[in-house]
Amino acid sequence: MATANLNATPRAETGEGAARKLRRAQRIPGVVYGHRREPQSLAVDTRELERLLEQVAPETTVVELQIDGRTTRTLIREIQRHPFKREILHVDFQELVAGELITVDVPIVLVGSPEGVRAGGTLDMVLREITVEVDPSNIPNHVDLDVTALGLNDSLHVRDLKVAEGVTILDDMDATICVVLPPRVEAEAPAAEAAAEGAEAPAEPELIRKAKEEGEEEK
Repeated sequence: MATANLNATPRAETGEGAARKLRRAQRIPGVVYGHRREPQSLAVDTRELERLLEQVAPETTVVELQIDGRTTRTLIREIQRHPFKREILHVDFQELVAGELITVDVPIVLVGSPEGVRAGGTLDMVLREITVEVDPSNIPNHVDLDVTALGLNDSLHVRDLKVAEGVTILDDMDATICVVLPPRVEAEAPAAEAAAEGAEAPAEPELIRKAKEEGEEEK
């Protein structure tokens, strides 16, 4: 389980106008919530949050929020961004309670070089993450999957994953994670050559031949 620290301050003003004012001051509006607490509006430093997001995977990293001298263990649940800019508009934190299971998405990491790839095939990764239910203290950073033994046309599925005790996979166990595709077979003859071979010689223009025959009859 990865952890990170982030400073936050409570804010009393809410609404879009207050949010724009915060952003101009290089602060990002946010909220922390949990079923045992009332939602609390917050503000975090823009650069500090951006640095944190560059260094960790927010989906699986426990963020310890420092609010008024108290530490609250949270998970980033949503990051709202500008439609076409990199600007972060809002961030949601969920408070974590020990012993209370939560649902998170965990990335899958493929390990090894498949035999089928060495034989000319291509490894196609269909599913890149799984959804699990887990205690906050046991959130995995990722789940490894060994693909070394995969030959051409072989595949691995969710049921082939090995997770730690206490981690429950919620996805369809028959869902395909990856498959080794065979090499593509090139066409025997290019389309242009096939078209050239099938082309017929142009027929003699009927109009010219007819005009010539009429001229000979007049003579």
